Amino acid sequence: MTYTLPTPAVTAPEGYVLDAKDRLVPASAVKPVQALEDQTVRKIIGYAVDLANQISRFKINVFADISSFMSLAAEQYGVTKRGAEGKGNITFTTYDGLMQVKVQVADHLAFGPELHTARRLFDECLVDWTADARPELRTIVTDAFQTDKEGQVSRDAIFRLLRIDFDDERWKQGQEAIKDSIRIVGSKAYCRFYVRARATDPWSAIPVDLAAV
Repeated sequence: MTYTLPTPAVTAPEGYVLDAKDRLVPASAVKPVQALEDQTVRKIIGYAVDLANQISRFKINVFADISSFMSLAAEQYGVTKRGAEGKGNITFTTYDGLMQVKVQVADHLAFGPELHTARRLFDECLVDWTADARPELRTIVTDAFQTDKEGQVSRDAIFRLLRIDFDDERWKQGQEAIKDSIRIVGSKAYCRFYVRARATDPWSAIPVDLAAV
C-alpha cells in the first residue's frame, strides 16, 4: 500500500487558503495560531507518510527475501524450514546466533450461526444445573456470548468454553457446535526482528510493526 498526502478539491489562488468546507478564505483572516497549527500538522503528516511508505517497501522486500531464501534452500539443498508448509512460526537466525527474524501467519477467525445453537445448549445445561451450577460458570458462559459494539464476540472467551469438561451430552454438543461455527476468513503475516550482543543473552526485539502495513 502506498500512502499519499490528500489533494485539495480546489486549488486556492495566491493570498487565499481553503477551510474544511472547501471555501476560499483570505490568508490574512487566518489567526496566527491556526496557521502555525496547520504548518505543524502538515510537517508531521509529511514525515509520517514518508515513513509509512518506507515501512511498506521494507515489508515487501522482507517477504521477497524470505521467499527467495526458502525457494533456494528447497531447490539447492533439499531443506524446508520448519513451519514453512503450515501455520506457525518460521525462524531464521544468523550463523553467529546474534540476529533473528521470525515470521508468523495468523488466521483471522469468525463464528457462524452454529454459535447460536451452542449458546442454547449451554443455557439448557445451566437451567437444569441450577442447584449445582457455580455462579462463576454462569459468568463464563454469559461473557463468552457477550458481543461488543461491533457485534463481535470474544474469541478467547468462546474458546475458554472448549476447555471446560462436563459429562452432560448437551454440553459436549455445545462444544461441537462451537467448533463447527469457526470460519477462517483470512490470514495476516507478521514479521518480528530480534538481536542480542552475545549468544547467551536474551533476545531484544527491534520494534518495527509490519502487521499494520
